[in-house]
Amino acid sequence: MTTIYLVDDHELFLSGVKAELSERFTIAGSSTDVDDAVDRIRAAKPDVVLVDVHMPGGGGLSVVANVIETHPDIRFLALSVSDAPEDVIAMIRAGARGYVTKSIDPNALADAIVRVASGDAVFSPKLAGFVLDAFSDALPVEADPDLDQLTPREREVLRQIARGYAYKQVAQRLSISVKTVETHVSSVLRKLQLSNRHELARWASERRIV
Repeated sequence: MTTIYLVDDHELFLSGVKAELSERFTIAGSSTDVDDAVDRIRAAKPDVVLVDVHMPGGGGLSVVANVIETHPDIRFLALSVSDAPEDVIAMIRAGARGYVTKSIDPNALADAIVRVASGDAVFSPKLAGFVLDAFSDALPVEADPDLDQLTPREREVLRQIARGYAYKQVAQRLSISVKTVETHVSSVLRKLQLSNRHELARWASERRIV
């Protein structure tokens, strides 16, 4: 039986999903917190993780990026209220195999899980259009004055932070010191007039540069 793990910061929704899926899948666990989810998913090694997109602490992007870094065989299916193109594209770029909205009926959700577990990519027709457009370059990237003011290194640090990596992880991935990462982040926040890394992550997601 396919093993799944659930990540969502709304416990009532989690309870409903568990009730609907418990007879068809083995539920390895659930989390309402990003950091807790990453640790528990790595320990449980489920076949498929159903993950919400927007949560405190970096959201689904952070969960997917951090787990795939160490466990690339674990597959992710985004399950969100949002059908915004930027959310769909950001999650797929992070490594999710599919994206469905929370309005999906239980049988369709179960089918999506089975397909993702088998290696398929799964989207509703509307969301699939976003993905096809983005990855066929049908959505041209316009000049972005805000992004243009960042140095190449600042852009790379921005991308890593937006994916949910901690400063120490970014330093290791880019072979620079933690202090240098902090300096770059401060510079990026100042140039973009943002207050914190969560605003930065949203800014990057909206521009599909995650």
